[in-house]
Amino acid sequence: QVQLVESGGGLVQPGGSLTLSCAASGSVYAMGWYRQAPGKQRELVATMTRRSGITNYADSVKGRFTISRDNAKNTMSLQMNSLKPEDTAVYFCTAKSGPYGGSVYWGQGTQVTVSS
Repeated sequence: QVQLVESGGGLVQPGGSLTLSCAASGSVYAMGWYRQAPGKQRELVATMTRRSGITNYADSVKGRFTISRDNAKNTMSLQMNSLKPEDTAVYFCTAKSGPYGGSVYWGQGTQVTVSS
């Protein structure tokens, strides 16, 4: 069982920046971020494979968000720039144990609010 601990959420003004971090307690194949706004389904934000660093971004965040990893520390970060009110959501760190199926793990979620 892998545990994920997120940090870095908060309140930011439109156009501002915020960085989210996620620490994994064990080895995983890939990590990523999903978000869920009130009344909406959880959606993909960005993912990255641990070894090769292959990334995948939602169209809505391309060019504004950057996902990165530190394999030595077993952490992953999401740098969010040019934030918009529609980015407001609970952001969840996620990880999976293998490329096909396997176990999927979730963090507890961290609130990001973009408002003036």
